[in-house]
Amino acid sequence: MIDSRVEDMHDHPHPTPGHAHGHGHDDSIAEVLDLDATIHRPFVEALLDRVTDLTDREPRTIVDLGAGTGAGTLALARLFPSARIVAIDSSDAMLARLTAAARRDGVDDRVRTVEADLDTTWPDVGSLDLAWAALSLHHVADPDAVIGRVADALEPGGLFVVTEMPSQPRFLPDDIGIGTPGLEARCHAASAAQGWNFFPDWSDHLRRAGLEVVHHRSDDLHVEVDDTVRRYARAVTARTRTGLADLLSTEDLATLDRLLGDGPDALRHRDDLHFRGTRTVWIARRPAPRDRTEEETR
Repeated sequence: MIDSRVEDMHDHPHPTPGHAHGHGHDDSIAEVLDLDATIHRPFVEALLDRVTDLTDREPRTIVDLGAGTGAGTLALARLFPSARIVAIDSSDAMLARLTAAARRDGVDDRVRTVEADLDTTWPDVGSLDLAWAALSLHHVADPDAVIGRVADALEPGGLFVVTEMPSQPRFLPDDIGIGTPGLEARCHAASAAQGWNFFPDWSDHLRRAGLEVVHHRSDDLHVEVDDTVRRYARAVTARTRTGLADLLSTEDLATLDRLLGDGPDALRHRDDLHFRGTRTVWIARRPAPRDRTEEETR
């Protein structure tokens, strides 16, 4: 399991499928999750277009692994109006938020939530046409076991969609820092040294489970700064400040405090803020059973 201090340092917003959170911790993650979903909506919509291109039928049963506040669940419910979605997360608070959001969207009759630690429990989800794991697979202790269970549950032709964040989002100019420029780079390096968001190329893991990787690419994302990006930058920076409190210099911590404050140097007032991020996607398919040749039947 992920150590809670390391999890606090993660700029990335997704709750750990096998890690419980306190109420305040859930609130801070939920805020970042919801802002992240708003910012990355065009990326998710483009990804779902690709998923639709690769499906030969509308999915009937979908599972969202590490569903968080439900951005993926709700996007899938909107795209596939006949599908039933099982949203799995280890946090009951996150699932409560997801249920409320599904009710507001009018899809709660098609969404079932399951509280589960994927390292110890594989819920009874039945046969699947589509599995979705957004920024969550790298958290499980034994990803090969989870991937294997997904592969076993997929119907022939079913898809497993995995997304990861290979680099932390960038918001600040390189020259920011008291005395020494490069504050954001030092924060990222400190997080990386503690194992931030470590994951391999999932391609071989998916193939070992008997799945065929049909799509794999990384995209650099640049988003115009607006109020949502400013709020996202502040929420991510606040979590970074908490998680790196014992690892950064007093000067860097003071700079973070100024960024989070209300003065002229604060994130909410800066005119040099930007947003850059990266997403990597794998889409894998469970092959249909191979027809036996005449020679094999003899």
